[in-house]
Amino acid sequence: MTQQKSLRLDRLLANMGYGSRAEVQALIFDERVILDGEVIDAPEQHIALRSDLPQRMTINGAALDTPPGQLVLMLNKPLGVTCSHKDAGPLVYSLLPPRWRLRDPAISTVGRLDKDTSGLLLLTDDGQLLHKIISPKHKVAKRYRVTLDRPLGGHETELFASGTLMLESEKDPLAPATLEVLGERDALLTITEGRYHQVRRMFAATGNHVNALHRDRVGGLELPEDLKAGEFRVLGADDVATIFE
Repeated sequence: MTQQKSLRLDRLLANMGYGSRAEVQALIFDERVILDGEVIDAPEQHIALRSDLPQRMTINGAALDTPPGQLVLMLNKPLGVTCSHKDAGPLVYSLLPPRWRLRDPAISTVGRLDKDTSGLLLLTDDGQLLHKIISPKHKVAKRYRVTLDRPLGGHETELFASGTLMLESEKDPLAPATLEVLGERDALLTITEGRYHQVRRMFAATGNHVNALHRDRVGGLELPEDLKAGEFRVLGADDVATIFE
């Protein structure tokens, strides 16, 4: 049986962004940390990093955040926000609670949506899960709602499904993709790769231009209608499992 990983309480809280080691020790000594209904006043006490810890521990009367290495988020990314830690302008991380930007391991986006693309963006501090989702061998599908500048020509569905489309400056053809036509300028495109600006470049290869792009599904996980732009939701194990369905 694999031994449950644990951390000292003060290190755990510091890694979760609740403050420096000194600051979280002050919280602990001030009896602000409750586990299973009992005050914990020993910073050196080791805490098992169980997934049910947020249901068992409170800090200042509020439920503990998801433990390190287990946080998975679904964010409805607004337009004009960048998936980066360093670029100028509004960043997706500014939409999260400030303390989460101090977590260790850090929260990262699972792939990227460019500044002019909105919709479902996954973020996690679980590096193994991140790589599993973006790995080409798992072929996790991503669906986009596309609004085009000009009417579809009628040949795009067959071309995208053929597995022969070559993008400019690429050496390998794209994997087959599924196009569902919704209107003369509107469609749903499902791809299993994540090449640079892939959807926009696919339509550019047909002589068209993407005016608006919105991702609404990753694997079997769909963006809920009630999750507004700029809002996020913490995902549970069942939600994460649907990604690979």
